[in-house]
Amino acid sequence: MVDISRRTMLTTTAAGAAAALALRGASPAAAQAVPTPAEVSGHDPISLTWLEGGAPAEVTGGTTWGVPWPRGAFAPGQQFTLTTEAGAQVPVQSWPIGYWPDGSVKWTAHAISGAAPRAESYRLGAGTAAQPAEPVVVKTDGGQVTVDTGVITVAFARSGEHVVKSITRGGTVIAKDGRLVASRQDKPEEPGRSESFTSHVSSVHVEQNGPVRAVVRVEGRHKKGRREWLPFTVRCYLYAGSDAVRVVHTFVYDGNENKDFINGLGVRFAVPMRGEPHDRHIRFAGEGDGVLAEAVRGITGLRRDPGQAVRQAQYQGKATPDPATWDQRVTTRLRWIPAWGDYRLSQLTAHGFEIHKRTGPGHSWIRVDGGRRASGLAYVGGPTGGLAFGMRNFWQLHPTELEITGAATDEAQATVWMWSPRAGAMDLRFYHDGMGQDTYPEQLDALEITYEDYEPGFGTPYGVARTTELTFWALAATPPAERFARLAAANATPPLLISPPRHNHAAGVFGSWSPADRSVPAKAALEDKLDLMHRYHREQVDQRSWYGFWDYGDIMHSYDGDRHVWRYDVGGYAWDNSELSTDLWLWYHYLRTGDAKAFRFAEAMTRHTSEVDMYHLGKWRGLGTRHGILHWADSAKQVRISNAGYKRFYYFLTADERIGDVMHDLIDSDRSFLVLDPGRKINGGEPFDPDPKALGVGQTTDWGSLAMAWLAEWERGGDPIARTKLINGATTIAALPNGWVQGGVTYNLADGRFNPMTEKSVSVGSLSSVFGLIEVMTELIGLIDDQAVKAKWLEFCRLYNATKAEQKEVTGADWGNLNLRQAYSRATAYAARQLGDQALAKRAWQELRTGHAGYPDSHPFGARRIEGPAVLNPVDEADLSTNASAQFGLAAFQCLALVGEHI
Repeated sequence: MVDISRRTMLTTTAAGAAAALALRGASPAAAQAVPTPAEVSGHDPISLTWLEGGAPAEVTGGTTWGVPWPRGAFAPGQQFTLTTEAGAQVPVQSWPIGYWPDGSVKWTAHAISGAAPRAESYRLGAGTAAQPAEPVVVKTDGGQVTVDTGVITVAFARSGEHVVKSITRGGTVIAKDGRLVASRQDKPEEPGRSESFTSHVSSVHVEQNGPVRAVVRVEGRHKKGRREWLPFTVRCYLYAGSDAVRVVHTFVYDGNENKDFINGLGVRFAVPMRGEPHDRHIRFAGEGDGVLAEAVRGITGLRRDPGQAVRQAQYQGKATPDPATWDQRVTTRLRWIPAWGDYRLSQLTAHGFEIHKRTGPGHSWIRVDGGRRASGLAYVGGPTGGLAFGMRNFWQLHPTELEITGAATDEAQATVWMWSPRAGAMDLRFYHDGMGQDTYPEQLDALEITYEDYEPGFGTPYGVARTTELTFWALAATPPAERFARLAAANATPPLLISPPRHNHAAGVFGSWSPADRSVPAKAALEDKLDLMHRYHREQVDQRSWYGFWDYGDIMHSYDGDRHVWRYDVGGYAWDNSELSTDLWLWYHYLRTGDAKAFRFAEAMTRHTSEVDMYHLGKWRGLGTRHGILHWADSAKQVRISNAGYKRFYYFLTADERIGDVMHDLIDSDRSFLVLDPGRKINGGEPFDPDPKALGVGQTTDWGSLAMAWLAEWERGGDPIARTKLINGATTIAALPNGWVQGGVTYNLADGRFNPMTEKSVSVGSLSSVFGLIEVMTELIGLIDDQAVKAKWLEFCRLYNATKAEQKEVTGADWGNLNLRQAYSRATAYAARQLGDQALAKRAWQELRTGHAGYPDSHPFGARRIEGPAVLNPVDEADLSTNASAQFGLAAFQCLALVGEHI
């Protein structure tokens, strides 16, 4: 299997063109469900702005973003130019990351350095790219890979314990011996036996080599003695003219949750210390733009004053004057002033951090200061250079820590703790003992009360992962407080360039949606409701403190109005885990509005659900876990949760390689049906001996999720089996007597075909299309010219909310008492648009307004404030559930896009 993350088509135009040619196996595409406005041309330069608006004061090394283009606008070899609105050329690196079936470019990725001209907006269009004055240079020589940005040189070790051998600036080694560190204990509450592990590098790959951006991927495991575990992937991003190294760190838990309790996980560098202790500086970013500025040996506040110029120099991070010029009552007594060599800022909860320091090992820690939410940046060094090091989402992903040790010696250690050793052990065990649920009938009975699908041995974290973003700056000198605050802000919220909703919509990507529209009162009222609903769920994250290493990014499933809390402790009603496509709703809301808060909300969810809610190792690799109290607790392991469709938005909007890896790994997830019987509890646990040529893969919830992975791989120019299985699946489903509602179907693993049937039968459930099937079919029909597929899908869309008589007339039986009719109003709208049927269009709006299993037109969408003794903290409450909100949002978005004129 080809690993798309290694494909040179992402780094070279020639290989990109070759990959695009491979896509031409599809027939000429039919018209898009959402036509491209005639006045918008992919050849015209487009305007780009920063996500948060304005021009950022600082950029974390550089920024990379994606832009969609209409079908046929550009060939794979197209070059792009970038200018500020004032016309200044900006060096840019561009490459294709997605293709239309005709081989033209669908998505391009672009990268600029933080050292490039900065403006509030830019123009991107066809043309020759400006080159950086000092391009990134990558060299591979023997045992190391070296990247030179023109400002810093970073050497990567190809083996051994050090991921980064050194970071050098102007001939001075700023940091060296960069490695990953981890520790475990064998008991959760008390230390017991404890072990420390360090990184062991197994491979290093250069994924991009400039001229603006270089990407180096390092893989390995944590090792001590003969044991190797906790596999990791570390990507390092370097930009021309920049002094920063952005790091995306991923690890996978592959331990025994009953014996392997992680009590420390971090990244550590050695930092050579130069100068006297009074010229060595420590910096920590607090909340907002606050900075703690100290020296290893402080000379302020003493009983004797060295002089204002001396004090100011030290406080400002500058070299102090020659001590011979100081008040000699201080100079002659320097040896009596303690040197504080160890510092740490610990953020053990989302609501408080503390800074402590000590003179060295064996001595007490002294409390320095504290605050609420630290920005996640520290510095150690002096006037001749030092290392700033930080972690994004620092307080959100608690318990975290920034630690400096040995700053009073010749060599300090700077550590970013993604799991602080001060927090105690990471306890991933299941939360109950099974309560006697030893048989399938008992488990099904328990499901009726707690909504949790429990099964012994299934609530394991083995194979779940977490990705964390870090940044390291090799600075020429101690930064002034203002610059350090800017670095902290960029570290916390990395600036990102975006293309506007109108352009993204005109490009025809992501199916049926349209930019937010308040042109008439009815639309404005609906848009207001959509905004209120989104804002409520987004703000619940902070009100309910949905933060923490494993939790941040997810939201809760259902609310308990009696206790005024979300049902965090009630079986399947707790964490949402993408149930009913929450991720899709959030991303489409961003696409429609271009709102920065919407993007960051969806981004956090994608990072979480792509790592924590699915398995990356083991027998369930490629499967996700249904909603529950622990993200991995439920025994329902399903492709509908690991769904690549929830990740495509983030990948194409940011060109994020880690998300690309996750999507690529999902193209084989149909193999999971060989190892796990989804119907084992229903069929009484009969012996499971699956036939690869006749697997029980459903053609709705299951196939729709698989199809999203294949669509993503196909449009990225990856393994051709993806396109084969995607088209084979759609065409053979359409050939079934009742298509997507045909009962008793089986699936051939080898080629993705569903086996033919001749007799009509009906099997349909309300969940069939609410995990992305409607969205993937909307896109697929726009990509392949297959009238049989289109006709059969339109039949499904038209009939789901039709009368039982209409259903029986076409399929031979009615479809029963189906649920979620409001959610399926978008299917009715799609059929109405494709068939030009005004009666269907009006029916779609009626279905949305009636609110069956959702929100009726009369729903207020407003929240009420609850304070006082009834609740722990003041909170907003609303009669909203996450699943209903997601499906209402998706239905409303598509009804507006497809039949908006009938509102």
